[in-house]
Amino acid sequence: MGKKQKLPLVYQPVGFVFGWASGALAGMAFRKVWKAVRKEDNAPDALDRDRGWGEVLLAAAIQGAIFAAVRSAADRTGAKAIERSTGVWPAKEKGGRD
Repeated sequence: MGKKQKLPLVYQPVGFVFGWASGALAGMAFRKVWKAVRKEDNAPDALDRDRGWGEVLLAAAIQGAIFAAVRSAADRTGAKAIERSTGVWPAKEKGGRD
């Protein structure tokens, strides 16, 4: 039982590294996708006065989908690595993302 209680603490540095790397990877992927979709280097920002609602919301939706998919892949990869090395799944209980 003690191993299960301490495992989330052990997983935190692994989760941090995977989270940081996934954020960088997702950012690169989004820039490439946006360039392919709109043929522009820079995606619109919500406060970009020269861009319309549709363009801003499209960029946000694409970015959100990419970040969620990459984060989930990174979280899953880290959890599987912890499970392989310790034999214990790092989550305390079943449930959705916070």
